Amino acid sequence: MTEKSPARYEEIASHLRRLLSEASPGDRLPSEAELCEQFDVSRMTARQAMQMLAADGLIERRRGAGTFVREHPVPRDLGSPLSFTGSMRARGMKASSRTLRWDEVSPDRDEQGALGLDPKDGAYVLERLRLADGTPMAIERVVMPADLAATLEDGFQEGSLHDAFRRAGRQPAEAHADVSARRASKRERELLDLPPGAIIITERRTIYDTEGAPLERTQTHYAASRYSFRAILRDDGGDR
Repeated sequence: MTEKSPARYEEIASHLRRLLSEASPGDRLPSEAELCEQFDVSRMTARQAMQMLAADGLIERRRGAGTFVREHPVPRDLGSPLSFTGSMRARGMKASSRTLRWDEVSPDRDEQGALGLDPKDGAYVLERLRLADGTPMAIERVVMPADLAATLEDGFQEGSLHDAFRRAGRQPAEAHADVSARRASKRERELLDLPPGAIIITERRTIYDTEGAPLERTQTHYAASRYSFRAILRDDGGDR
């Protein structure tokens, strides 16, 4: 039986993997146009090869800039009360934000329950694109009680929200979280500069202060390819 030859895009993908083995994070890879010329293939074939590597989390495609060797994933402890800014700071990375929304909102039932609000109580929503060293990492949607929002200083949206809480006399101390995964929406792909079929990890957290009072109900949509997610489990000594 004759062995089937690999498809052209698989040959190109193998070539790119050899380049990756000798490259460093952040190095630029050949463009689709350069691959088309080198291998005498169509743009669609070159794109298929790139998509194979992108699906494996090996490369990062930046609109208008090119294709680059992906940085090593950033560790994230699921359920940690540590803020995005604090997490990036601990890894020597510079955190920044772009505010997408900041206004008053009517909290839904989940948010009311998590924050201990009555249906008539107001809340504020802060939605931000979170970046590390200029790379978009996550979309964060925070809902907080209106009375807490009123105590925060002007301009807090661009920095660490938890630092703003501390300056207002509220210390974040504990987080309760659940996690799910799905394909990124078109809006998420555009904001996070992700390829089609990219995966989003969504972490829903309620953050409490040292008195056990809820501070925020947050949904954070992480670009899964830019993180390595960790969970810490402990044996409570009970029977199994």
